[in-house]
Amino acid sequence: MPYSPQSTATYIAFNKPYGVLCQFTQPDNSEKRTLSEFGFPKNVYPLGRLDYDSEGLLLLSDDNKLNHQLLDPFFAHKRTYLVQVENVPSQDALAALQRGIYIEDYLTKPCKAKLLATEPALPERSHPIRVRKHIPTAWLELTLTEGKNRQVRKMTAKIGCPTLRLVRAAIGALRIPDLGLQSGEWRKLTVQELNNALSIL
Repeated sequence: MPYSPQSTATYIAFNKPYGVLCQFTQPDNSEKRTLSEFGFPKNVYPLGRLDYDSEGLLLLSDDNKLNHQLLDPFFAHKRTYLVQVENVPSQDALAALQRGIYIEDYLTKPCKAKLLATEPALPERSHPIRVRKHIPTAWLELTLTEGKNRQVRKMTAKIGCPTLRLVRAAIGALRIPDLGLQSGEWRKLTVQELNNALSIL
């Protein structure tokens, strides 16, 4: 049954900074930042997750049905990532990512992978990346339809290109530049925005 956003529900787009946990409660004996410091409305929760050391677009809502649509592999919604890696992957390595590769005992689904000719226009990260003088770096754009634990990092490591920086740039057709969100900023989405942006579900 096609998904339809609810007029009474709350939908939020958040540009998650580096070094923030995708949860509202702080783990015991931890001083890590959480979502609780960003002033979100009550009763919303993250739809999916971004790792502590990843940045970019995160959706929050109180709509359980949207959560199911976004996370159920059956719907295969697209997630686009900008990934800075060590080394410059060959065309064969990119083709392997596109076909699917084994990470641990799992074969990833086919995806889109391309080497960017220029560095994307992103703000400096709050914690600078590790730079090794004699090792080149490159930027990739990866579009996946699944989200296993730390999958992008495991995929790039498998082709010999460890991830240095990972930014989720888009979920479906919702793109951070179009939303006008700086790191740490959020805003509510309209039902029309969701209908337009997530029509691929």
